[in-house]
Amino acid sequence: MSIEQLKEQIPDFAKDVRLNLSSMASDESLSPQAKYGLFVACAIATRNPTVTAALEAVAAAHLSAAALTAAKTAAALMAMNNVYYRFVHLATNKEYATMPARLRMNAIANPGVDKADFELWSLAVSAINGCGTCIDAHERVLKEAGVSAASIQTAVRFAAIIQSVAVAIEAAAVTVPLAAE
Repeated sequence: MSIEQLKEQIPDFAKDVRLNLSSMASDESLSPQAKYGLFVACAIATRNPTVTAALEAVAAAHLSAAALTAAKTAAALMAMNNVYYRFVHLATNKEYATMPARLRMNAIANPGVDKADFELWSLAVSAINGCGTCIDAHERVLKEAGVSAASIQTAVRFAAIIQSVAVAIEAAAVTVPLAAE
């Protein structure tokens, strides 16, 4: 499925979402690997099979097998880490923050692609999943690696757009009978 075909599935009530998807697709401010890895990782984070299939198909033409795998790895690891670290952050009992996480996450240290790209994908997925602790950690690593605030903001903007595409498509699939007037 192409971006155009995905746009066709976005209902008219979400015209702005459709326009944002178009602008995201034509954005060239990130490297192709960073951009298309974001498409994959963020699409997976939406948990929407239509969005995931479409954006993975678009990305496949631009990513190596290693980069595609790394984008999927970022989404999977953040699904785990975001739940755990959001809990640690939100829990009133701060004892949990002193305990070892005991979560295997070796791929973060050796993702098989440029570390900054992997961190960018992890940050964007963490934004979708709402984990402030992970957002701060990945943003710090990106800034230390020399990634600009504009690139970081673009990654999170892409995450927001991809999430909104999933929500719009899901909302269009729900039909509720209207009350008689």
